[in-house]
Amino acid sequence: MSHAPRTTRTRRAFTLVEALIVIGVVALLLGLLLPSLASSRRAAHASACLSNLRQLLIANDLYAADFADSYAPGMPDRQANLTRWFGSRESAGAQFSGEGGPLSGYIGPGGVRVCPAFAPALARLSEAGAGFERGAGGYGYNTAFVGARRARAVSGEWALVSDRSGMPRSRFADPARTCAFADCALRDSTSPAPPGVIEYSFLEPRFWPEFPGLRPDPSAHFRHGTPRGGAGAANVAWLDGHVAPERMTFSHASGFYPGEPRDAGIGWFGAADDNSLFDPD
Repeated sequence: MSHAPRTTRTRRAFTLVEALIVIGVVALLLGLLLPSLASSRRAAHASACLSNLRQLLIANDLYAADFADSYAPGMPDRQANLTRWFGSRESAGAQFSGEGGPLSGYIGPGGVRVCPAFAPALARLSEAGAGFERGAGGYGYNTAFVGARRARAVSGEWALVSDRSGMPRSRFADPARTCAFADCALRDSTSPAPPGVIEYSFLEPRFWPEFPGLRPDPSAHFRHGTPRGGAGAANVAWLDGHVAPERMTFSHASGFYPGEPRDAGIGWFGAADDNSLFDPD
């Protein structure tokens, strides 16, 4: 009996050169895709942030509908310093929770949604036991004018009438050009959250209401759209209901907080160097 010759097939292996070519192609593709993926992630963060700010606007309008058409106070009973627009605390020096604030019942379960672009900074602050306003989610409120009741004096300053009520909605001449909430933080070069920022729940105007010639430290945080920090865009919610990104036009360091605000992407938006985007007039 004869047998047919047995044939064997050998599997050809990659040569070293071919393997290196494949690795090079994969690396090239990753190099092309990663910037696009990072850009898409930043865009998604900015979109989620805009949605969060819209929810804050809705909450403040619901509050006004229940309280004689006046917006929520940003810091009621400021001398006690135990309450913010978003929450409260039991004692001075304690962390603010997301409960017990004027807007807490209107925001919904879980409190203020955290800005995704600011979440890593809040996590680092929490790990280090630093910061005290994490319940604000990385957002600040125009407490100086929207979140307090003021009256314009003949000499130009805005005197505080009451900190237990916000300004009436009807008082604002141009709601589309009056800011209510925005991405916020304060510059602090000692902070564990790079690039040296801490959370802050107030959107400060260009000048103090009571002292028109003196500036506070800026707090609008231009954190969207840049891969390595610096001045990108700050999402801003306006009283007429629209929300939009704004670019930094000016910054200032009072010296009260360590570090230069501009280095951390903190400053002001708007062309005019006045409070026209903040005050009722």
